[in-house]
Amino acid sequence: MSRKGVGLAAFDRSRITSAQYASHGSHLRSTNAAALETQLSVFRSLLQQFATTHAKDIRSNPTFRAEFARMCNAIGVDPLASSSGEGGGGGGVVGSIWSQLLGRTVNDFYFELAVRVVEVCGATRNENGGLMAVKEVCERIMRGRAEGSQEIVEDDVLRAVATLKPLGSSYATLKVGSKQYIRSVPKELNTDQAAVLEAVQVMGYVTVSMLRDNLNWHRARAQTVLDDLIAEGLLWIDKDGDQRKREWEYWSPGAMMNVVVEMQGGANAGGGMMGVIGGDAVLSDTFDKVSERHV
Repeated sequence: MSRKGVGLAAFDRSRITSAQYASHGSHLRSTNAAALETQLSVFRSLLQQFATTHAKDIRSNPTFRAEFARMCNAIGVDPLASSSGEGGGGGGVVGSIWSQLLGRTVNDFYFELAVRVVEVCGATRNENGGLMAVKEVCERIMRGRAEGSQEIVEDDVLRAVATLKPLGSSYATLKVGSKQYIRSVPKELNTDQAAVLEAVQVMGYVTVSMLRDNLNWHRARAQTVLDDLIAEGLLWIDKDGDQRKREWEYWSPGAMMNVVVEMQGGANAGGGMMGVIGGDAVLSDTFDKVSERHV
C-alpha cells in the first residue's frame, strides 16, 4: 500500500496550511477587534445619552452620581481620566468623560472637592500625623459648606482624592480594618503599623502588654512600632492610662475624641472607659481578627 505525503511536497503542503491558519486567525482577530470597537462606540453613545438625560441628577444626587461612576467603570471607562483625541487642533488631550458629556460642572466639582480635601488634611496633620478617616474628612467638609450646598458623601471624597494622583505619592487612600483612610504624607504603613492601627480603630487604644499577649510580639517589637507611630503623629500617649498595670496607653487622636463624647453622654450610667470601649470580649475578638490578617 502506497503512502502519500512523504517528501518535500508534504512540507510544502504543511507550510501552506500553516499560512492559511495564520491568515484565518489574523482575520478573526481583526473582525473581533472591529466588533469590540463598535460595541464600545455604542456604549459611549448610550452613556452620553444617559448622562445628558440625567445630568441634573448626576450633579445634585450623590447616590446617583456614584452609580453613574460605577456604570462607567463596568465598561472600562474612567469618567475622571483625560483621553487622547484629535479634536481641538490635532492630537491634543481631551477632557474627562464628565467634562465632555456634562460640561465642566461635574468635573470641576471633583477638582474643587480635591482642593478642600487637601485643605482639611493639611489643617489636621499635626493632630493625626497625616492619616485621616474618609468619613471624618467628609464630615468636616460638609460642616464648612453653606446651607443648601450639594451633599458630599464618602464616594465623592474618594474620587476627589483620585484626581490628586498627578501630585505623586503624597495623597492616597488605604484601608485599615473596615475603614477607608486618606494618607496625606508620602509614607507607606508597614504590616506591624497596620495591625496596631486596626486594633486602635476598634478598641480606641492599645498598650504594650495588649500587643504582647494578643499578637505574641516581644516587647521590643511592640515598643518599636508604637514609638514609630508616635513619632509620625498617628498615636498619642496617655501616661495616666492603666493604673493597675502601670503602663501607658497609646490612643488614636480620633478615637480619643469619640470616647470623650461617648463618656460624657453615658456619664450617668457609670460605665467607665472600658464600658464605653467594649471590655475584654471585644478585646479578644478584635485581636483575633487582627491576627488573622497581619500575623
